[in-house]
Amino acid sequence: MEFTIGGRLEVRITPADVGKRVSVRRRTDSGGTGAEFTDVVGVLTSWNDGVVSITRKSGESVHIVESSLVAGKVVPAAPARRRGPAASFDEMAAVTARAWQPVASEALGDWRLRAAGGFTRRANSVLPLGDPGLPLGEALGRVRRWYEERGLPAYIQTATGAEGTQELLCAELEEHGWRREVSAEVRIAALAPVGDREAKVSAVRLTREPDAAWLARYQRFSTPGPHVLRVLGSGPSVWFATVPGSGEEPDAIGRCVVDGRWAGFMAVEVAPEQRRRGLATTVMTALARRALDEGASAAWLQVEEDNEGARALYDGMGFAGHHRYHHYRSA
Repeated sequence: MEFTIGGRLEVRITPADVGKRVSVRRRTDSGGTGAEFTDVVGVLTSWNDGVVSITRKSGESVHIVESSLVAGKVVPAAPARRRGPAASFDEMAAVTARAWQPVASEALGDWRLRAAGGFTRRANSVLPLGDPGLPLGEALGRVRRWYEERGLPAYIQTATGAEGTQELLCAELEEHGWRREVSAEVRIAALAPVGDREAKVSAVRLTREPDAAWLARYQRFSTPGPHVLRVLGSGPSVWFATVPGSGEEPDAIGRCVVDGRWAGFMAVEVAPEQRRRGLATTVMTALARRALDEGASAAWLQVEEDNEGARALYDGMGFAGHHRYHHYRSA
């Protein structure tokens, strides 16, 4: 990471660069005799009262005392992916939203307020793709009241880590007392390699609706009700995969939504006693082949940051990170 001009370190960013991607170097107090430095790359989200705030692609906010800066510059957006499908954040945000739709929704300017009886944060959070049409403080008040009327906590779903994502909004939400609870990564890949994997897909049963056995395996089905089935069944072309087991519950399940060139994979779950047998791969391969038959060519999925097993599986299938999304909850 190069910060120098003619061998001299220079701070070449100012408060006018808020909203741009920057790289900075700061002096840290190590308690030792020599100076130590730390580099931070992310979106400059504020510069107030001698404190510089930068939001990394992970969504983490780093606050730096201005006097500790020794170098800084504006840097270009992260380089484009060199493999797999190309996709903008706007495209991915729309595709992922269509695959997991709420039961009730209402517009607030360009924002979309969503509710589904509390079933998952994704279906019970604001999708803020644009301007709410009000000053942010007023908009947040409207959001809180809307969810209070439905007996639900107020969440806003934001994104970081790609061109056009919402690092500035994340910082503003934190300033208003909202706190990040859960983060996940949206990953994308070419679909054909997923469908080309060797797997015993004849063991997989595909249906248009989840039956009682599928729901019995689905770990989020702890509060059954019509709102759950409506969310699960939402999307342009929805498929459910089941690998029957020896008992009443399946050995593995999965869900796929085909939407134009995209196939989204969700709810891939394997019985604990059946893990490490390749059943998750088998389910995804069967769903991928059906999606390829419907004309899809690209794949996406979401995985939470602490799900190491799933992340390793998706690494092996060629999925790479596109952006991260976060759920902020009102204080």
